[in-house]
Amino acid sequence: MNATIYRAVVNIAAICGLYLAAAMLVPALVDIYYGHRDWKVFMLSAVLVGGLSTVTAAATRAGPPPFNKKMGFLLVNVLWLVFSLVGALPFMLSSLDMNFAKALFESVSAITTTGSTVISGLDNAPPGILMWRSLLHWLGGIGIVALGLFVMPYLRVGGISFFKMESSDTNDKPFARIASFTRAFVLIYVLITLACTLVFAALGMSRFDAVNHAMATVATGGFSTHDASFGYFNSLPLLWAGTFFMTLCSLPFSILIVFMVRGRLDALRDPQIGVFLGYLLLFSVAIAIYQRLQNGVPFHEALTHSFFTVSTILSTTGFASQDYTLWGPFVVTMAFFMTFMGGCSGSTAGGIKAYRFIILFNSIRTGLYKLIYPNGIHIVRYGKMAVDPDLQRNVFLFFVTYLLLWATGSVAMTAMGYDLLTSASSVITALSNVGPGVGPIVGPAGNFSTISDPALYLLTIMMLLGRLEVLTVLVVLTPLFWKS
Repeated sequence: MNATIYRAVVNIAAICGLYLAAAMLVPALVDIYYGHRDWKVFMLSAVLVGGLSTVTAAATRAGPPPFNKKMGFLLVNVLWLVFSLVGALPFMLSSLDMNFAKALFESVSAITTTGSTVISGLDNAPPGILMWRSLLHWLGGIGIVALGLFVMPYLRVGGISFFKMESSDTNDKPFARIASFTRAFVLIYVLITLACTLVFAALGMSRFDAVNHAMATVATGGFSTHDASFGYFNSLPLLWAGTFFMTLCSLPFSILIVFMVRGRLDALRDPQIGVFLGYLLLFSVAIAIYQRLQNGVPFHEALTHSFFTVSTILSTTGFASQDYTLWGPFVVTMAFFMTFMGGCSGSTAGGIKAYRFIILFNSIRTGLYKLIYPNGIHIVRYGKMAVDPDLQRNVFLFFVTYLLLWATGSVAMTAMGYDLLTSASSVITALSNVGPGVGPIVGPAGNFSTISDPALYLLTIMMLLGRLEVLTVLVVLTPLFWKS
């Protein structure tokens, strides 16, 4: 790669830093409104980040180079790294007195919409900090959907190309289409957030709680303003509202974008939608029946909590209504395996994602058919689309790499002195961007405040790897990537 690409990447990162500096004014105003002295922290952070970003953007200003895959890989990694570091600054300077490891962990957890936290006593935390966490969630969700819809398919590391799924006229210019789809997505994202806020407020949340929980819900992030999360409100209607919005935002945003831009719901043909909704329904009903028969919970209450719990895990949001680890070993086992699964491509959800399971299953089935009929023509399909060999290879490569990272991270956690359940659960919940795991330390009733700094750094890396689809980060670490 040449210096022009480096200059362009740094320039774009600096401009994004300016946006984050402007965003810091929101929690500053919140602290001023509630009379908390941490408003100075956000003003100072905004001045520092804004000043450095302005100087850097001016120094690297030049004509944009031709966009290629190498620049795409580098830009994605640099942007997420810059967001994480900038987001950590207010945490370090705040009255919470967080060290760099905890501040970075909290920032990365917010930006990647993971929802794991090292902050205890959220009910009494500074309001500006609570708003900053939610705002990072919300902004991270926008970037995640943009990556899933437009960038990752181009880089061939994740997702089905949005333009293959969308049956628009072939005469449209691709960049014009991207611009129109992006505008539609941002508008939809804002409208869903507004609708979620109004519903939460109407069902009993305060305005502050409603805004924060809406941003965390739409981004499928999971940060709450209370240690008890949704359990603090003790409201079944709120749980159903949360279930609806978490499920909606786990579906491909291309559905709503195509409807808004083209007036059609063409993306409903996406096979991953049916698969995701299918196992959400199956797991929820199974857990509700188990709760009713094994623990004697009234069925309507069991169904409400099971749907909320399953949707918050599969959507990788990470809210909690109850400590589901107390429901029994069957539920704990189900929750652990659901942590791997995730939502749909092109959504704010993390995890392995439903479309990969479809391609993996069809590849295995086609391979078995070929063993029976070696000379036959067997095509791996995703719905009506034929899946090319490159995408099949990338799916298998992702699966293998994902499991290897999980195993390696789990072993590393045990070497730091943690038990197997905590190690395996914390690594997969970080890699899948779910948030809480299982076990007494990192389960839905706990948090990551007691995890050591080296382990927090490890989990921070896992969160970034999982959010950037693993291969996007690993390809930049290969020596071949840096050769001209």
